[in-house]
Amino acid sequence: MRYSSLWKDYELIDCSAGERLERWGDVILVRPDPQVIWNTPKTHPLWQKPDAVYHRSNSGGGSWEIKHKIPDFWRISYGDLSFNVKTMGFKHTGVFPEQAVNWDHTMKLIKESDRPLKVLNLFAYTGAATVACLKAGADVVHVDASKGMVQWAKENAALSGVADRKVRWIVDDCIKFVQREMRRGNKYDIIIMDPPSYGRGPGGEVWKLENEVYNFCELCTGVLSENPVMVLLNSYTTGLSPAVMQYILGATVQKKFGGSASSSEIGLPVTHSKMILPCGATAIWQK
Repeated sequence: MRYSSLWKDYELIDCSAGERLERWGDVILVRPDPQVIWNTPKTHPLWQKPDAVYHRSNSGGGSWEIKHKIPDFWRISYGDLSFNVKTMGFKHTGVFPEQAVNWDHTMKLIKESDRPLKVLNLFAYTGAATVACLKAGADVVHVDASKGMVQWAKENAALSGVADRKVRWIVDDCIKFVQREMRRGNKYDIIIMDPPSYGRGPGGEVWKLENEVYNFCELCTGVLSENPVMVLLNSYTTGLSPAVMQYILGATVQKKFGGSASSSEIGLPVTHSKMILPCGATAIWQK
């Protein structure tokens, strides 16, 4: 399992009985996690005094219980990257800290390249990967269907001192954007994609990752440059194993460009137990 041990502003303190106990800067949160199916004793004292707890609803969704006053949003940093976080709907904060291992990997490839690289970041959310790529020196096109998330990503770029770098902020459906880029003849050296498990397109189209991911990866090969560097595919869908994602990249990108595909779970170290919590999967194709 791949993970970063470099976080200072984020800490997974403990996890048990379907919940995580986390520190985000100076703020202590308890959030649900369906993968935490063990019932180890919650002996850490911070379980009893978090600043906020997210409670799931039996009818879907849920809500935050704010126990101590916390800011509307606050800043955390990872190395020289900075992000605004906040308590938001569906338990989220705006950053997935387990993705730091992928930011590091992508930044390393960009910095070691002997030429300028163009990155396409799809389903780009609040832009952590975009900020990382800009910081490493790449040109980036950031695409997300949510206007609010794209604005948040712009704020993160400003916090990290990269708002003046070469970046395009696009509010659009990712599939339709890639189709238009193909027609326009635009090409990219790196594609990062973090598609949702389930969603609806602007016309009400249903997106279910297991049904769409192969066709989408195949589509994306049409906007890769003649000498691409990497395609990175993230998934939080429990029914989509790392090996299946690796096979898909092998059958689409590797078949067309050579190179090799690999995959692994990504996770977060747990301070209290000294174990690693699995948090999703990443498949990577590299030339």
